Amino acid sequence: MKTFLLVAVGIAALAGSACSKAPDCTTEMLTKNAQEMTAALQEAITKDPAKAADLTAKVQAVTTKYQGATTAEEACKAYDELTAAIKA
Repeated sequence: MKTFLLVAVGIAALAGSACSKAPDCTTEMLTKNAQEMTAALQEAITKDPAKAADLTAKVQAVTTKYQGATTAEEACKAYDELTAAIKA
């Protein structure tokens, strides 16, 4: 669970760094994407705790890729990639 919290903090930082002015990705969409990704991560870790390290590595890779994200659209893409990586 500690791993989950660390991942969630990293993802929150990613969302916080993105500007919410992009028309294709609103603040509401960011919130929804964050909730979906968090739910998928919780479900995956609960379902198979042994995969927590692998999921953390996947999430860190995507988070690093979008670390310099400055638009909401980039943040939405990051959430989409994170959710796909978690569900894969």
